[in-house]
Amino acid sequence: VQLQASGGGLVQAGGSLRLSCAVSGLTFSAYHMGWFRQAPGKERVFVAGVSVRVNFTSYGDFVKGRFTISRDNAKNMVYLQMNSLKPEDTAVYYCGADRTNVWTPHYWGQGTQVTVSS
Repeated sequence: VQLQASGGGLVQAGGSLRLSCAVSGLTFSAYHMGWFRQAPGKERVFVAGVSVRVNFTSYGDFVKGRFTISRDNAKNMVYLQMNSLKPEDTAVYYCGADRTNVWTPHYWGQGTQVTVSS
């Protein structure tokens, strides 16, 4: 199983980034998907999640309408569109997959760095 996150980078505050996660080695349409992030010295936290049939999405409280998670079951991809980025959004972002929920992934990707400058 591989989850390959990409799309991170350096962006100014107020800017946007779109993260992508390519998934292989499992039946993608059977897995709930989530994005998480870990800032230096802090615990990994839930950012956003989407259910297998895209009929349920969930977001961390700090997102407040700025981020949108989506998935393409035909391409085995999950995305995180991040707008109005803030310096406190700086972190390594990880995608995760699980058969039962979006909050506790069984499989993890390697992470992609997002840095937001003020």
